[in-house]
Amino acid sequence: MKKRKFKPADRTNRITYAIREVAQEARKLERETNAKILYLNIGDPTKFDFDVPQHVKDAMCEAVQKGYNFYSPSSGLDELREAVVKREKRDNDVSIKPDDVLITSGTAEAILAILAAAFCPGDEVLVPSPVYPPYISAAEFYDVNPVEYRTIEEDGWVPDIDDIRRKITNKTKAIIIINPNNPTGAVYPQKLVREIIDIAGENDLFVISDEIYDRIVFSGTKAPNAAALAHDVPVIVLYGLSKVYLATGWRIGYMYKWDPDDRLSDLWSAMLKFLMVRISGFTPAQRAAIAALLGPQDHIRALVNKLRERRDFVYRRLNEIDGISSTLPDGAFYIFPRIGISKYKGNDKGFVLDLLRQEKVLLVHGSGFGHYGQDHFRLVYLPPIPILSEALDRIERFVRNIK
Repeated sequence: MKKRKFKPADRTNRITYAIREVAQEARKLERETNAKILYLNIGDPTKFDFDVPQHVKDAMCEAVQKGYNFYSPSSGLDELREAVVKREKRDNDVSIKPDDVLITSGTAEAILAILAAAFCPGDEVLVPSPVYPPYISAAEFYDVNPVEYRTIEEDGWVPDIDDIRRKITNKTKAIIIINPNNPTGAVYPQKLVREIIDIAGENDLFVISDEIYDRIVFSGTKAPNAAALAHDVPVIVLYGLSKVYLATGWRIGYMYKWDPDDRLSDLWSAMLKFLMVRISGFTPAQRAAIAALLGPQDHIRALVNKLRERRDFVYRRLNEIDGISSTLPDGAFYIFPRIGISKYKGNDKGFVLDLLRQEKVLLVHGSGFGHYGQDHFRLVYLPPIPILSEALDRIERFVRNIK
């Protein structure tokens, strides 16, 4: 009797993640050719010359030694949830309670929990485009429709308010904001964030605000916090240790709700049920997160100054390449240039893969970030300037040879 070959669920075919998919191509090329590839695809600061602040590392080691190696509550350690309350009051002047906070395995798990538990099949969620890919893949996995609203490249990739209004239907449940933005590096001003919140209020929606890069901004000290501007509009804010606090591999994130009229309580209970299935977050890192959020914040200024220098260098070099152009990002550590080369019109992935094969530089194709990312690529400017200079020399040579 012929044995059955087991097939995966159809819903897995909806999952795409351009950032890591192109990395598979790079690793294959490394194995086949022994080439040294310059990886500019993933926003992991500790892969380069950044490190977790020492007092946070000390807190992690201390937690393990003192026995914080048990399951935490599915909602997270009480003392960390209390630290989040203090941090949000200190940095954003937002008053919440520990019960308004859920600790997650990075913001990625928060995204999954929200889309799995707060939306029904057929619901729609508005996402800024270009968009961080998991918002689309996770939505589609759970039969939620991610509707991309345009961000305006000529204005520094800020959201098109009129397009948001046009795309709201009777199936829309929430609007997502990513500020500072991945992949474009845009920082939405306070007035614009308030406009989006007002639209949500007018249409009886809630807002999901991903603010994980909030302190990595190059003009001013931080991006506006949506909960602080929301008045009576319900907001879920996402945050974590991976970017500002540089602890990418620790997988500590959190979300909290701003919900003055208690409209999100049923969703919150459902999301906690979702988190119960995975049992617990990483307990020692939760203890360390308390030190990160409430301890010295001195590293942030040095982090931003170092990134500003690298941003300025990359922005200048890219715009000197005939056929490449970019707006100036104001936050995070990404730049999102336009490819103005006729050969690659409508084929930005082809541009990225040809560059990888010919010059051994790995970027991410813009179409992997949604419809409005087409004909662009994302470059991570975390490496030191000598590495960035070598990468840009290779990109320039590649483009020159094509043109």
